[in-house]
Amino acid sequence: MGELGLGLQKIIKAAPSKALVIRINLVFLAFFLVIYASLLLRPSSSAYFQNAASLVRCSLRECHHKVEKGVKMEAVLEETEAMKPKRKRNLTMLEVPSFIDEIGGGVKIGMLNFEDEDYSEWEKHGGTIPIHFQRVSELFEWKDLFPEWIDEEEEIDGPMCPEIPMPDFSKYDDLDLIVAKLPCEYPVDGWARDVFRLQVHLIVANLAVKKGKRDWNWRTKVVFLSKCRPMLEVFRCNDLVKQEGEWWYYEPEITRLEEMVSLPIGSCNLALPLWGQGNDEVFDVSKIQQATSAAKREAYVTVLHSSESYVCGAITLAQSLLKTGTNRDLILLLDRSITEPKRDALKAAGWQLRFIKRIRNPRAEKGTYNEYNYSKFRLWKMTDYDKVIFIDADILVLKNIDLLFHFPQMTATGNDIWIFNSGIMVVEPSNCTFKLLMNKRKEIFSYNGGDQGFLNEVFVWWHRLPRRVNFLKNFWANSTVETGLKSQLFAADPPKVYSIHYLGLKPWHCYRDYDCNWDIGDQRVYASDVAHQRWWKFYDAMDEKLQQQCGLTERRKIELDWDRKMAEKEGFQDEHWKINITDPRRKFLIN
Repeated sequence: MGELGLGLQKIIKAAPSKALVIRINLVFLAFFLVIYASLLLRPSSSAYFQNAASLVRCSLRECHHKVEKGVKMEAVLEETEAMKPKRKRNLTMLEVPSFIDEIGGGVKIGMLNFEDEDYSEWEKHGGTIPIHFQRVSELFEWKDLFPEWIDEEEEIDGPMCPEIPMPDFSKYDDLDLIVAKLPCEYPVDGWARDVFRLQVHLIVANLAVKKGKRDWNWRTKVVFLSKCRPMLEVFRCNDLVKQEGEWWYYEPEITRLEEMVSLPIGSCNLALPLWGQGNDEVFDVSKIQQATSAAKREAYVTVLHSSESYVCGAITLAQSLLKTGTNRDLILLLDRSITEPKRDALKAAGWQLRFIKRIRNPRAEKGTYNEYNYSKFRLWKMTDYDKVIFIDADILVLKNIDLLFHFPQMTATGNDIWIFNSGIMVVEPSNCTFKLLMNKRKEIFSYNGGDQGFLNEVFVWWHRLPRRVNFLKNFWANSTVETGLKSQLFAADPPKVYSIHYLGLKPWHCYRDYDCNWDIGDQRVYASDVAHQRWWKFYDAMDEKLQQQCGLTERRKIELDWDRKMAEKEGFQDEHWKINITDPRRKFLIN
């Protein structure tokens, strides 16, 4: 009984404590119920987040939620200013190059991309005006400006270019001097194809055009700070007045800069449209034709060296140019490998001859096709002309292309990815550009081992011409639709393309009966009997003495017959190898 009584006492003593705990729990429960009820009675904000995907649009720079019912939500892919860690700005004192003294004092100086420098020393020479701009996003890539393909024919929506942010130029008064710091990632691979680097160049060019004060020669003053040479495509070496360390002082021609900044910012759109805006009519080129109708210091040029195998092509090219009614000079650069009888025929065809010394490609193996193809650099030595249009000797021109003289260097048709095709290109001769090309021969790697790859590494910013200007004879898609469309364009009379570029084996190296590219497996993508016959139709209209330069050699005849046998052995289903050869040149071979 004693132990039982003691246990009951403990239970009775503990009871008040448990009751107290229960009361406390009930109070807390009531408190939370009140809070929960108040939350239920509040209006829901979930409506703001319904269909979130439909409220978001993405651009190259960032993603923003659209503004709806006064509520704005933003999702930025880049760091916002609030997210970025604050750092103390220990500004570097920006030096002043000595040549600034020659410019004089009391000038208005626009300062671009110097947010990390203290340029108070520059204020001794005049008032400094910071140029504010939004830096292009790192998400913006070179391929966005230079896509492999664009809708030239405007079959869908037509080509479009993304925008590169520019300053509000209306906020700035006229500037006596524009000073800019250029980004330079050299020697990082692909450093020259930097969109931010291009942006700074284009801002400077636009500032010079819109706000730069002109001198009597219609030039303005621009200074760059850069460990890399400023882009040759925008600021020519001819306009370089002085270089001091990493400082580059230019006095560019305003009219030339104005011409460039009026063009699309990349090959994402055509410099020469095919169609009028907002309609289905052909683009009106009459103003361009009128501006380029008068003969100036301009010429068409082709190059022959190391072999006579392209003499026939050069003769046909000259005749086709003259047939279009051009009044420009036709200049042929050639070396001594072209014999005198061939030279006479080339002159009779319409070429003015200029002898050159070949330029060797230091990366080419001896005896290969591209060993001396850097001889094309001699184009830039033709300084008695302001502009020349280079045309490969395997091109047949069908329509007048004088309007191309309206465009600046480097203007060409697209080839692959961001590469232009050097078969037809606008060149501005310059001794200093020639010197630069020569100095870069060992440094620059050409993707194709030739001049085209090299020039694409020097002139990374170029202007796109329609494919119809330099219409390549190839069939990469290997589809019935592609074959039908291209065959129609090759045959059209009056012509719908400006020229045909005969890739692969050349018409004069084949029997005239059919395109001999059909007989070789890896050359069949270049085969077109329609384009082949178009060339031979033009050949038939030439003088007989010129035709004689297009004969077959004994060696070439043997090669053609061998290829026909191999095609039969391969069993090519088109069976061109069965066609009976009637080409009279087969019986009248040349040496």
